[in-house]
Amino acid sequence: MRPDRIIVGEVRAGEAFDMLQAMNTGHDGSMTTVHANTARDALSRVEQMIGMSGIDISARSARGQIASALNVIVQIGRLSDGRRRLLSLSEITGMEGDVVTMQDIFRFRLGGRDDEGNVIGHFEATGIRPKFMGELTDRGVHLSPDLFRPDLKIQ
Repeated sequence: MRPDRIIVGEVRAGEAFDMLQAMNTGHDGSMTTVHANTARDALSRVEQMIGMSGIDISARSARGQIASALNVIVQIGRLSDGRRRLLSLSEITGMEGDVVTMQDIFRFRLGGRDDEGNVIGHFEATGIRPKFMGELTDRGVHLSPDLFRPDLKIQ
């Protein structure tokens, strides 16, 4: 068996370490879900779950595994009107010291509610172009630089 990708439904405990190990051994495009309130919280949750694995690994090594295995965090949340929305798309950019670094590429900007109680808002670019753009281009995916303009609002 030589899978191209590994899809893990949800990690909740020590299996997070096995998931990261698999992702760090050449399975590009793999994905999983983690319950967390923010993209940054998702990183902390994965680190805590590594601790549940029973493997003796330092916090720095665990964070290094996370920074190496994960490229993008897509945060989806249920808003007050009950609908799920994409709230942010964040890129893991590496490590600085003991901290996993990341940058938001897109985020949902809440604008209020309409007369029927539905959440009004838009998705907007932060103005930061992801570092993985070159890799996308190498794989035949061409995105317009205009997609990352901070004044671009997507309904």
